[in-house]
This record gives sequence, structure tokens and C-alpha cells, in this order.
Amino acid sequence: MKEERYFYVPDAAAASELPQEEAMHALRVLRLTEGDEISLVDGEGTLYKAVITSATGKHCHYDIAEGLPQQRPWRGRLHIAMAPTKMMERTEWMAEKVTEIGVDELSFPECRFSERRKMRKERVEKVVVAAMKQSHKAWMPQVNDMCAFKQFIDNERGGRKYICHCYNEIERRELTSLLRESAESNAATGDTSDEDVTILIGPEGDFSIEEVRYAISKGYKSTSLGPSRLRTETAAIVAATVARFTN
Repeated sequence: MKEERYFYVPDAAAASELPQEEAMHALRVLRLTEGDEISLVDGEGTLYKAVITSATGKHCHYDIAEGLPQQRPWRGRLHIAMAPTKMMERTEWMAEKVTEIGVDELSFPECRFSERRKMRKERVEKVVVAAMKQSHKAWMPQVNDMCAFKQFIDNERGGRKYICHCYNEIERRELTSLLRESAESNAATGDTSDEDVTILIGPEGDFSIEEVRYAISKGYKSTSLGPSRLRTETAAIVAATVARFTN
């Protein structure tokens, strides 16, 4: 079977030329030429079948043959908020994997015990775009700038909200159980008003206990990812997987 070649083109239906970086990959790496078929994703939920009409220099023009709106295989909006790791490569690896799993939004709160205080959003976005294309998804997760923990918590958002932490002195329930109960309740009542899910993951040293209590006071549920002590990026991937397949 011929391999499909995916390219990210925002507003693909209105455009007629691949963005420069995508064009360079198509022409110089894949050696595509006029008449070759390609697949475009707009990051907003639509896949397009297209044919290259012109491939010259640094420019690659196309005509769309068919637009194929895609259906999300998960309900609600899944938002993973993780304090960036000291080694940026681990944060980027997390972003790649949760994009492949399927999420809608990524945030990066700066916490009291954070070892990284600055982050280039553009680096994460490049990883997300590559993962979106590799996993043949039509949605590009929204990548937010790094922000203060309190600012993130104070930002009003709907749906269900969870904070994962390791403090035994604060009562916790496993995230899997909480998500499953909510999903079963929604299925029984037909209520879809709280299908959006936000999950907070702390830095290597965990949230401070004050941060956990503040989040709880703002409507976040206290949760655990099980008995094992997970790395920050591993915890985010586990949380995304649990939410993706139970919501």
C-alpha cells in the first residue's frame, strides 16, 4: 500500500501552496513532483486529498481533490497542564506522545518547585505538528505559553478538573476511578455539559502542598495516578491515556 504523505497547511481549503517548511520537505526530502498525491491537515479537524500541480524551486502548489471532515474519537476537550521539566527534551517527548494519543490543549504552569522557569512555545509546537502528521490526526493541540500556577488556576474553565499529587495527608482518589464514574454518570443521564477534562501534573518535586490546596479550593479534585512514583512526563502521558480511553 502506498504511504500517505501528510502536510500541515493551516486554512488548507483557502490556500493553494504548501508553507515553505512543508514545501522544502516535500520537494527536497520526499522528491515529490507534479501529479503526486498528498494529504493535507488543517489542524482544525479536516483532512484534504490533494494533487501537486506545480513543484518548482521552493514552491509547491496543489489542487484539492476532496475534503474529508474527521470525527474525534474522544468526547469533550482534553487539556493536559504539566509543569515543564528541567530537561526540555522530556517536555517535548511528552508533547509528542500525548499528541499521538489524542489531546486538545497543552499548558505549562510554573510552580513553586519548578526547575524550569522559561520555555519556548515554538519548540513544542513544532514537535506537536510533527506528531499530528505522523499519527494521521486532523487536530493540532493548542499549545499555550508558560504561565504562573495561580494564574492558570484562576483562569475560569468548564468541565471536570483534576490535580495529581503525592501528598498522603490530602485525601486522594485514583484518576481512573473518578473519570470512569463521571463517564458512566454522563452515559446514564445523557448529560454532556462536563465532558471537558483538565488534568494538572506537577514538576519533578511535585506541587507544594499549598498549591494543591489552592487548586482544590478552586474546584480541582485531588487525584492519584497509582502507587508508583512517576516522572513528570510519564505522569502526563499516563493521565492523557487514562482520560482518552475512559472519557
